[in-house]
Amino acid sequence: MKTNDAGRPLRVAIGEDDVLLREGVARILTGAGLDVVAQSGDADDLLQRTLAYRPDVVVADVRMPPRREDDGLRAAMELRRRSPQIGVLILSQFCEPAYVMDLVGDRPEGVGYLLKERVGDVAAFLDAVTRVAAGGSALDPEVVVRMLGRRAREGPLKPLTPRELAVLAAMAEGMSNSGVAESLLISHASVEKHVTSIFRKLRIAPTDGEHRRVQAVLTYLRAGDRGR
Repeated sequence: MKTNDAGRPLRVAIGEDDVLLREGVARILTGAGLDVVAQSGDADDLLQRTLAYRPDVVVADVRMPPRREDDGLRAAMELRRRSPQIGVLILSQFCEPAYVMDLVGDRPEGVGYLLKERVGDVAAFLDAVTRVAAGGSALDPEVVVRMLGRRAREGPLKPLTPRELAVLAAMAEGMSNSGVAESLLISHASVEKHVTSIFRKLRIAPTDGEHRRVQAVLTYLRAGDRGR
């Protein structure tokens, strides 16, 4: 069972206008022992319900009524502004790096962005929900690779090798060194070497923050945007 700091089941609100997908996500979460306290198919209603129920994390679609544009994303951004202690995990069928940057803003803690197809990997999906609820970050690897690819030819990421970019993408997804090694089929020692090289090339000093890896990626992506 996934619990919060108070020892009770994690409380989740779901925002999704597709009824079947919404019910499917709810079943996955409740089946894992989480407490789904609110469900909504409208972004405005989701925001109101979330502020009323104060869950640990919100799982929301980007495109929702009433406008069926980026209403879900806007609701999530407003929620982060008004209740920063609530985690936000966006599920989208679109690989849109701009949405990620808008959502993250200057604070990568407690935020996630996954493609909807990832929900099929139940273990990974639940891990992302739990991580975001705890104040961590969860970024879809496909989105991260596209974000990094845009910056690789110039700017702060230019010194990185293709392998280091791949390691950085895996780091941004939230993988440990062991996870990176398994994903890229390289040794743990090689991962450590690449990570050290990445931080050296990007001139990132050691810190004690547990979100250092994701913060580093997002910091330099934002720096790349300002330099355009």
